[in-house]
Amino acid sequence: MKTLVIGATTNKERYAYKAIHNLVGKSHQVVAIGAKKGMALDITIETEKIPFKGVDTVTLYINPTVQREYYDYIISLHPRRVIFNPGTENPEFYTLLDENNILYEVACTLVLLATNQY
Repeated sequence: MKTLVIGATTNKERYAYKAIHNLVGKSHQVVAIGAKKGMALDITIETEKIPFKGVDTVTLYINPTVQREYYDYIISLHPRRVIFNPGTENPEFYTLLDENNILYEVACTLVLLATNQY
């Protein structure tokens, strides 16, 4: 399963970085987009909306206002689900995802991984 982390960062203190670390630790394939290019472990953080193939899950670490510029992009990837981590909740986007038959969860990626519910 491939996971796209949006809001990725090289800052080891941030939850997006910790999510990448834990996903890799559980042998998930990870791709990442962030505000700045860089590396999180051995994952390249891209700044462009690359049309990644085979994305199963998109996990969000960007606020609802910033999410607007990603709506069409995320929908175009046809992921199975989108995870809205704490602080990213967005009813406007939930509606669009529902209309495109994409599941979403309001959950914490770190907790899902830690409890084997990912």
